[in-house]
Amino acid sequence: MYGQPNGAYQPPVVQQQHQHQQGQQPQYDQQQQQMYAAQMAQQQQQQQYQAPQQQYQAPQQQYQAPQQQYQHQQQQMTQQPPEFMAAIREQERLDGARFTWNTWPCSRIEATRLIVPFGIFFTPLKARPDLPPLQYEPVLCSKCRGVLNPYCIVDYRGKSWNCALCGQRNGFPPQYGAISEQQRPAELMPQFTTIEYTLPRPNQGMPPIFLFVVDTCMEEDDLQSLKESLDTCLTVLPANALVGLITFGRMVHVHEIAFEHIPRSFVFRGNKDITAKQLQDSLGLGKFAGNPQQIQQPRGAAGPPAHGGILQAQNRFIQPVENCRESLAEVIDQIQRDPWPTTAGKRSQRATGAALGIAVSLLESCFPNTGARTMLFVGGPCTQGPGMVVGEELKTPIRSHHDIAKDNAPYMKKAIRYYNDLAARAANNCHCIDIYSCALDQTGLLEMKQCTSATGGHMFLGDNFNSALFRQSLQVVFNRDSTGNFFMAFNANIEVKASKEIKVSGCIGPTKSLKIKTSVVSDNDMLGTGGTSEWKCCSVTPNTTLNFFFEVTNAHNSPMPPDGRFFVQFITNYQHSSGQRRMRVTTLGRSWAEPNSMQISAGFDQEAAAVLMARVAVLRAESDEGADVQRWLDRALIRLCNKFGSFNKDDPNSFQLPDHFALYPTFMFHLRRSQFLQTFNNSPDETAYYRHCLMTENVTNSLIMIQPVLYAYSFEGAPAPVSLDSGSLQPDRILLLDSFFHIVIYHGRTIVQWKEQGYETNPDFPSFAALIKAPVDDAALILQARFPMPRYVVTEEGGSQARFLISKVNPSQTHTNPANFAYGGADPSPPVLTDDVNLQIFMDHLKKLAVTNPA
Repeated sequence: MYGQPNGAYQPPVVQQQHQHQQGQQPQYDQQQQQMYAAQMAQQQQQQQYQAPQQQYQAPQQQYQAPQQQYQHQQQQMTQQPPEFMAAIREQERLDGARFTWNTWPCSRIEATRLIVPFGIFFTPLKARPDLPPLQYEPVLCSKCRGVLNPYCIVDYRGKSWNCALCGQRNGFPPQYGAISEQQRPAELMPQFTTIEYTLPRPNQGMPPIFLFVVDTCMEEDDLQSLKESLDTCLTVLPANALVGLITFGRMVHVHEIAFEHIPRSFVFRGNKDITAKQLQDSLGLGKFAGNPQQIQQPRGAAGPPAHGGILQAQNRFIQPVENCRESLAEVIDQIQRDPWPTTAGKRSQRATGAALGIAVSLLESCFPNTGARTMLFVGGPCTQGPGMVVGEELKTPIRSHHDIAKDNAPYMKKAIRYYNDLAARAANNCHCIDIYSCALDQTGLLEMKQCTSATGGHMFLGDNFNSALFRQSLQVVFNRDSTGNFFMAFNANIEVKASKEIKVSGCIGPTKSLKIKTSVVSDNDMLGTGGTSEWKCCSVTPNTTLNFFFEVTNAHNSPMPPDGRFFVQFITNYQHSSGQRRMRVTTLGRSWAEPNSMQISAGFDQEAAAVLMARVAVLRAESDEGADVQRWLDRALIRLCNKFGSFNKDDPNSFQLPDHFALYPTFMFHLRRSQFLQTFNNSPDETAYYRHCLMTENVTNSLIMIQPVLYAYSFEGAPAPVSLDSGSLQPDRILLLDSFFHIVIYHGRTIVQWKEQGYETNPDFPSFAALIKAPVDDAALILQARFPMPRYVVTEEGGSQARFLISKVNPSQTHTNPANFAYGGADPSPPVLTDDVNLQIFMDHLKKLAVTNPA
């Protein structure tokens, strides 16, 4: 959440006096006017390079938080009714859901003509502190197994209800005998379209499981910092959490946690693929056939261990924190750099693939079908054994996008197959994999990305483990709610149920198909992971957002009632971090509309639609050429503008989009220029990281990734969002750019000159110090709440790191159009050195094509 800064800036007194003087300027003859203009220009130029006046007052007026300002700006720019956007955001707050189209056509033919697919962004575990779980079982429909919800028709006298999804009439169970219109259970109250149940299940109270996999082929400073971070993790884990440790360099060490006197570890060769059967034989493990909760039996407890000694073997490697906190901390402190020497001109021999394979096999043997988390900390690329991504010779660089395009990446395909297999095994057993990559070179995230994407794990990309960026990001992972439980959840199954007129055609997000095909599943083309009505998420956080696609199947000649509605129900069954099994049920309802009705276009959510098209484009970019993906996006945009725009044929000047479509072309313009589709100046690992974040975040965060938000701080008024345009780079401004991955504070040249003259620390100019501090405070609030933590950059006009801002703005002023800025002007904005077209040229071409091409 964005915070509420202290205040806004009042206009400077001297400027107000100067404007007042200008308003009372007497009439001069032409020569006197020229002399006056020259004098005033000289005064303005001198004032530009001088300190702010002492009369400037510190800001007193409160202003909105940046997130609220952004939403308010979007509402003003879209010109949609305030009630519409308020309802959209309120439902997102309550249910964690957003539709691309909030009114759907009642026929299949008309639905195929809308270009943008029917999609729902759904956040299964949207934070709801006001939603206490119900301590009883849900009431299910006898036909479709849908859950009782506020949209159901209830006969209180007959003690029965009609399912909103299938229309089946059902009776209430005996415990509902006392219900009435005045005494309704929570699941029938209109405000509880999202409800949560605590389910009485066996193995209740299963604690979270963490397995740390640590790379030791790194510099001493990095390794020491990583060990300190792991020690911190141990202090925040609950006492009943289970934890294990694997370290690797050229060899892989599985550490025995339950030691009496001397720490021990089992060593495996890193250049060999160890199967699950071989690991079980070497460690004395077997398939865990009983209750995993019993592993918490403390050492020395009375009675023989269960499962014929298997429990005792597992206790040697994965222990409750309360039993091994000191011993594991001792093992972590004794971790040393990999002792195997590295020859000059060669890379360290790092067995990342073998270590990750052993971690997957260990959890697979000990805790099948139980929520667990493998946390991989890697400081370089895998150079030997399974999953190898580059050779040992430093003269041979790791693959780039150019190498991949030229099919000159000899290790990539084999490594991808290996890591995809590990991801499938982990997902089958409900184990998620986190990857924390910190190195100046690439580490192989491109090959390993499926390990996080298929299991719902975190992906982090940084320069080193000794940075605040990594340490604070790791702390966010272990944040807790008001009850002391982790925000993370495990082993979630998400089931979709819907009215008979619609079918689900796929899902994009960190899920795995359970291949359960019901009547609600579409037989047509799939988007993402389809062919099922149930998906598995090994790990879910309050920000994890899935994108479900639907299609209308109602025939064109089958009329719908004028006030007809359809319903979609999401049933999320998951393991809470406290160990409880819970079920969260979200039921959504929307209205049908006649073909070509204005209600359809009026219900268009251009923000959700832009993010949906971005996800589909990224999915296509995995297999298609970048130019083909851009052509697909362009064709879709042209068809959308042709269908919903108003214009005279072959007259671009007459083209006009409805207010609720006005921002959509701008989103597509920035998407075409974004790092999701443009691989230039990005490594394959960086591209994989950026795309992973887009596929998992909610609509607001994803939209910030596509079109960053820019705020301006100056003495002219309160801090406010400004256009993401090169014209906003004024010399007397401080700009704050939030692109999700970077937080950039940019100082104009006048601000820089004032700082160089020492006015920031001069007590006579407190307002200037407050101006400098305000964006820093706002940036700190953003940094504290976001995961992964964005890179923090403070730069100035002409600075080398100003590229992080310059590359994002619309290049309306470039070196190729000097007419737009005057060298002798008062405060010219710096031009952007680029050959990219600007938004105006993009829109001119779009209008020309939209008015000439048929939809």
